[in-house]
Amino acid sequence: RQVLILFVLLELSEAGTESVRYSVAEETEVGSFVANLARDLGLGVEELSSREARVVSDDNEKHLQLDLRTGDLLLNEKLDREELCGSTEPCVLHFQMVLENPLQFFRAELQVTDINDHSPMFLDKQILIKISESTSIGTTFLMESAQDLDVGTNSLQNYTISPNYHFYIKIQDSGDGKLYPELVLDRALDHEEESELSLTLTALDGGSPPRSGTTLVLIKVLDINDNAPQFAQKLYEVQVLEDTPIGSWIITIFANDLDTGNYGKISYTFLHASEDIRKTFEINPVSGEVHLRSCLDFEVIQFYTIRIQATDGGGLSEECTLLVKVIDINDNPPEVTISSFTKSIPENASETLVALFSVRDQDSGDNGRMVCSIQD
Repeated sequence: RQVLILFVLLELSEAGTESVRYSVAEETEVGSFVANLARDLGLGVEELSSREARVVSDDNEKHLQLDLRTGDLLLNEKLDREELCGSTEPCVLHFQMVLENPLQFFRAELQVTDINDHSPMFLDKQILIKISESTSIGTTFLMESAQDLDVGTNSLQNYTISPNYHFYIKIQDSGDGKLYPELVLDRALDHEEESELSLTLTALDGGSPPRSGTTLVLIKVLDINDNAPQFAQKLYEVQVLEDTPIGSWIITIFANDLDTGNYGKISYTFLHASEDIRKTFEINPVSGEVHLRSCLDFEVIQFYTIRIQATDGGGLSEECTLLVKVIDINDNPPEVTISSFTKSIPENASETLVALFSVRDQDSGDNGRMVCSIQD
């Protein structure tokens, strides 16, 4: 009895240890030239057709195409950096050029650079701030930040406020690359003189020319309130399974205010919340209960850092942080992608590369560990 044994060699010897690197700006037109891949890899153009050359992306999407007549690498679609990579920078797409007979492959990567195609945007068209007339000069008031999908110098760089006699803007750098505006009281308020002010807050990016977005800041000047809300703790942590049903209670946040009447009534809101946080969670403004608003996905977001502000009826506020950790469940099967497979093998061949494949599992920990085997 004759037994034919096929060896799938996982440790491949590549044509080069270094990946070939290219760069292209997002939104570049379909069919645009990226590079001459054949020349850069030291291949003859005649080899491309005879050896069935093709480009294979790691994410199995057809972002690129190879012209077998010229060896040119061309864009197969318009690339949206924000859609591909979100806030991750640099935005790099990994791909391979695969040749047959003999089987050979070259690693390469394409960096998608950002263009200033998004303006800063405030999620709220109006920001309401209540300030007591007895508030000391120099007091700062937190305000919602703008969102900008661009990165680097094209992202949010500055805030300005419309000219007025009472306030100026101070910009806080959170340390994670995000800028938050704070309204600073520069001149005392008088409820009897002016009970309400309307200001325009403008967010500017660093593009050339810069893009901008605005929101209305409505300030209501109130009577004296001498106690601010106090949270029971500054940091709340909770773990939530990614398959938790929509509408489920997550946690209750509580703050206390020693004042009575309207000054002691507390309203809870999310502070500097991104669109993802607002889509995923909601907080009851009266009870402080946080509920799940949409499905969680560990493979997309592993944790949420939510800043919560408690504001009393007199406009004084305090904040705390809620850290929601998403717990992974085994909800993704392993994926096998075959890049190439040799259709025929000489009977006297030994240690011949017959197939090139990759496996991945989007789960984490034990749920994402895989074992490859050939059955029977």
